[in-house]
Amino acid sequence: MIAGPLSKCRACGENHVQIFYETLRIPVQSVLLFPSREEAIDMPRGDLVLGCCPACGFIGNQTFDPALLEYSSRYEETQGYSGTFVRFHTDLARRLIDRFGLKEKEILEIGCGKGEFLTLLCELGGNRGYGFDPAYDETRTVSPAKERMRFVKEFYSERFADVRADFVCCKMTLEHIATPLEFLRTIRRALGEHRDTKVFFQVPEVIRILREGAFWDMYYEHCSYFTEVSLAGVFRRAGFAVNDVWTEYDDQYLMIDANPGTPGAATTEDAEAVLAVNTAAEKFGRDVAARNADWGTFVRTKHEQGQRLVIWGAGSKGVGFLTSLKLRDEILYAVDVNPHKHGTFMAGTGQEIVPPEFLRTYRPDVVFIMNPIYRSEIDAALRELGVVAELVPLGE
Repeated sequence: MIAGPLSKCRACGENHVQIFYETLRIPVQSVLLFPSREEAIDMPRGDLVLGCCPACGFIGNQTFDPALLEYSSRYEETQGYSGTFVRFHTDLARRLIDRFGLKEKEILEIGCGKGEFLTLLCELGGNRGYGFDPAYDETRTVSPAKERMRFVKEFYSERFADVRADFVCCKMTLEHIATPLEFLRTIRRALGEHRDTKVFFQVPEVIRILREGAFWDMYYEHCSYFTEVSLAGVFRRAGFAVNDVWTEYDDQYLMIDANPGTPGAATTEDAEAVLAVNTAAEKFGRDVAARNADWGTFVRTKHEQGQRLVIWGAGSKGVGFLTSLKLRDEILYAVDVNPHKHGTFMAGTGQEIVPPEFLRTYRPDVVFIMNPIYRSEIDAALRELGVVAELVPLGE
C-alpha cells in the first residue's frame, strides 16, 4: 500500500494529499461494448491510487491518465432502460423545470451522453437544447423536440464559449474530470457576466461509498470523488455562488445549484465536515482488504457448492465488484436490461452480458444486485420470469 503524500490536490492546490487506497491493473473503462470475451479481458488497464485532501476533502486518483480512455459510439453508459431510473430522471427534470423556471429557455448540457436528460428538459419545458458529448449517438434521439436540439460530438471547452444558455446542466461527468477546478473555471469564464445563468451539476456522493466500504464504487474512470463540502468548495473557488447542495437517489447522487459569482473568491471549508471525509477515507483504506476478502469468500463458497451465480447490472459497479474480487469462472453471466449490451462482455473479466429472459432457462441460484435501489424492480422481473433465487444486494 502506498502511504503518505503524493501530489497536490486538483480541487484546491493543497500539497499534502494523503493516499488511502490503491487497486492496481484494473480496467480503465467499465461500459465499453466488447464483442468478444478475449477483447474484454485484454482491454487497457491502469492503477487507481486514491488520495484525500486534508484541506478540502476532495478525493482523486493520483495516477489517472485520460489518454487511456475511449469515448465513442461503443461507450454505453445509459441507465434509461430501467423503469426505476426513468421515473427518477423524469421527476428530476420536472422539478428542475419548476425550480429554475425552465420554460422556453436555452439549455446547455455538458456530458449529455445519449441525450436523454436534455431531451426530457426540452420536451417537458418547451426548451431549446445544446448537448456536448463525444459518445453521443444521433440514432438514439427520437423525440418531437429533436428539431429544437443540437448535439456536438466533442468535449465541451472554451471553444464553445459563444453558446449562451439560461441553464447549464452537467450530470455524472465531473467525476470523470481529473482537474475539476480547472474545468469549472473554464465554464465560469465562458459564462462571463451572465450572473443570472442557472448551473446544476450531479455527481456520485463519496461519503456513502466510504462509510459502506463499497469498493465496487471505486473505479478507474471515476478519477474525482466529492462530498457536499468538497463540491461546494471547488465551485466557490472556481467563481460560483453556491445556492444549495443536496443528495438524492438513496443518497447515491450529489446535486448542486449554483450561479456565476465572483471569480477567485476566497473560501473556507467546514473543518468538521472535511475532517469527517478524511476520517472515513482512512477507515475505508484500513478496512477494505477484509471486506474484499469476506465478499470473495462468500462468492467462492457459493460457487464451490455448485450454485449458479449471476450479477444483475453490467455497468461500472459490476466491473468494480468482479475485478476487485478477481472473479471469472465463478460467475459466468451478467444480466442487464439495456438491449445494446446483450451479447457483449464485461470489461476486464469477460462475463457475457445477457437479457433478463436468459434466466428463464439458466435458473440461477443467486443473483447479486449491483445497486440495491433496483431490488424491487429486479425482484418483480424474476417473479415474472418464474425464477426463484437468493437476492444479494451490494451495500445492504
